[in-house]
Amino acid sequence: MFDASAQRRKPGDMRPVVIVKLGSTMPHLQASRGDYEDWIAAGLDGLRDVRVCRVVEGDALPSPEAQRAVVVTGSSALVTDRAAWSERTGAWLKELVAHDRPLLGICYGHQLLADVLGGEVGMNPDGREIGMIDVQLNERAKSDPLFGVLPSTIRVSSSHRQSVLGLPRGARRLASNAATLNQAYALGERTWAMQFHPEWDHEVIGAYLEDRFDTLLGEGLDPSALLAGAQASPHGLRILQRFAEIVS
Repeated sequence: MFDASAQRRKPGDMRPVVIVKLGSTMPHLQASRGDYEDWIAAGLDGLRDVRVCRVVEGDALPSPEAQRAVVVTGSSALVTDRAAWSERTGAWLKELVAHDRPLLGICYGHQLLADVLGGEVGMNPDGREIGMIDVQLNERAKSDPLFGVLPSTIRVSSSHRQSVLGLPRGARRLASNAATLNQAYALGERTWAMQFHPEWDHEVIGAYLEDRFDTLLGEGLDPSALLAGAQASPHGLRILQRFAEIVS
C-alpha cells in the first residue's frame, strides 16, 4: 500500500558523527582491545557514518557545520602544556559550540572545552583520581536530556591528574564527587562534558591500574584495592547510548 505519510517525512541527517581523537591508550591494550575511538563508536551503536579525526597525527579538523555531532576523546597530555594540536582543537571547539552541534567532551575533551570557553583547568587539588569511582548527580541532572536517564549515583571509570577547577560562564554543573567538584557539566541544550571515561569498561580501567601499579604506590594510593573495585557497571555505556539517541 502506498504510504502518503512517508512522502512527508524529512530525510534523516546524513552528516557524519566525528570522533576527535586527541590521544591513544597503551600499546598492549590497543593491540588486544582497540583504542578510544573504537570503544566510543561501539557505545554509539546505531549511529551511521561515524568518522575519526586524528588531530595529533595531523588530520585537519572539518568544518563545524558539516558535522552531525562530535565526541572529543581523552588524552594523556595536559591541557596546560598548550600543545599546538590542543590549541588548534580548542579554537575549533569554540566555533563548534557557536554552531550548536551536539557535542560530548570526555576527560581531556571536557577540560579543553572548559579552558577555551573561559573556565579554569589545573592540577587536581586532591591528586590523581583513578579507578572505578562513584559520582553523584545533582538536581539539575534529573531533568537533563543526557543524564536524566541515570540513577542519582553512577559508577564509572576515571583516570586524570588535571581537572576543571572553574566552570566557564553559563555552564551548569551536573555531577560531582569528593575528589572532583566538576565531574560533568552542560552548556546550552546540546553540549555535555565529563571528567570520567564512559567508554572505559572495568577491564580497561583494570589494565590501566595494572600498568601504573608502582606509580600509584609511590603516590600513596592502593592499587590492589582499586583493582578489587574494578567491577562491571552499565552507567558509562548508558551515557554513550543516550547521546546516540539524542543525536538520532
